[in-house]
Amino acid sequence: MFDTIRALIPRDPDYPPRVATLDLLRRTLNGTLYDVLPYQFHEERSASGEYIPLRDRRPSVRYALPRIVVEDSVALLFSEGHFPAIDSPDADIRGFFADLVQETGLNEIMIDAAIRGSIGSVALLLRILKGRVFVSVLDSIFLTPVWQTEAPDTLASVTERYKVQGAVLAAQGYAIEDPGADYWFMRRWDAEAETWFQPWPVSWPAELAPEIDAARTLSHDLGFVPLVWIRNLPGGTGLGGGEIDGAATFRAAIETGIEIDYQLSQAGRGLKYSSDPTLLIKEPATPDREIIKGAGNALVVSKDGDARLLEIGGTAANAVIDYVRALREFALESVHGNRASADRIAAAQSGRALELMNQGLIWLADNLRISYGESGLLPLARMIARATERYTITVMGRAAPPISEGSRLSLRWRPWYPSSPADRLAEAQTLQTLCAAGLISRETATRSLADTYGIADVAAELSSIAKDTQTS
Repeated sequence: MFDTIRALIPRDPDYPPRVATLDLLRRTLNGTLYDVLPYQFHEERSASGEYIPLRDRRPSVRYALPRIVVEDSVALLFSEGHFPAIDSPDADIRGFFADLVQETGLNEIMIDAAIRGSIGSVALLLRILKGRVFVSVLDSIFLTPVWQTEAPDTLASVTERYKVQGAVLAAQGYAIEDPGADYWFMRRWDAEAETWFQPWPVSWPAELAPEIDAARTLSHDLGFVPLVWIRNLPGGTGLGGGEIDGAATFRAAIETGIEIDYQLSQAGRGLKYSSDPTLLIKEPATPDREIIKGAGNALVVSKDGDARLLEIGGTAANAVIDYVRALREFALESVHGNRASADRIAAAQSGRALELMNQGLIWLADNLRISYGESGLLPLARMIARATERYTITVMGRAAPPISEGSRLSLRWRPWYPSSPADRLAEAQTLQTLCAAGLISRETATRSLADTYGIADVAAELSSIAKDTQTS
């Protein structure tokens, strides 16, 4: 069924093949995959009386399985209790990035990036405006990255190019000759500038080079492309996977999700028929008056006639529900989604028990930590650090500390689930034993407890501990 729907979605030959692939996956994520089907699910007959196949009808019940998988995994990645701290040996640098995260709303930005990038890829755009840092999320569907030949992990340029109606461009101040025609819009980021181009008609020959829009072109002079390209998950060259784009988070569950939607729609259709069954009358018992179904309207037939209601048993609906539950389990297992049920939790569990219960989802979120953390948030932090060498950046009214290009930055992730009192007691006893044995330092022990007890500055905490010890 997925291939049938995909064949109905129009493809523009002017775009590269990956645009159609990402568009298909984005429709699946946003729940608009069925919009190309011409009929509603309740439309069983056309205007001419012909039967409408199920493949041409939009399901009336839609279980957003891809969206559920994505949002569950992103919640373990960048929610309020899981967002990583940008760590550094320098306390001033740690404080700067902690303030930066709050001022820029970086938590919300990374959540948006991880959801939109779940189709395969996404880009983060860094801008420095009047000494302030701004980060925005760009959909990668119309972006084309080019990497440096001698440094394949470093961007040489990123080009955005897509079609737009002339009337839309005219409303934005462009001089458009034919508002009813389609135009190409393009801009390009490189190590020196953000270059905008004058829109040109789609009908123009491909060999004609567009003119640069000097009024809108900006020179950032950062010395690097101010974009971070993030691939979602490692994948092959199939749907939603390749050198430019990673694999989609929900790719393995698409077909099963479509089956669930149609099975639930069919079950709902059967229940509607059961609540209003069809009346069957055997000749010659048809009365002359209009037949009104209901308990208060008796139907009188002759001795040779018969009348009955064509009802549907409830066992079919129950079978569909059981089948859908099995499909859901299989789909979530295939994409490492959350299969935990509240009915299986008899009492409060420790953090470790919850990790074991949701092991598949944690594996998925752990892989996403690499894509959006080590290959997304951390490169963004390094870009901001490099930008402090060229611009005076202020965060919350304070100037950024000097950050050299060689400064060590890392991410400190929080535990997957909050630890129980028993877990914290066991951890404290273990750290105390290790410190007493001289196997770890007091600083290392305090740092390991920093996230659990909200210790923002380990050095200041150790100083307070020393003062309390001297006082006592």
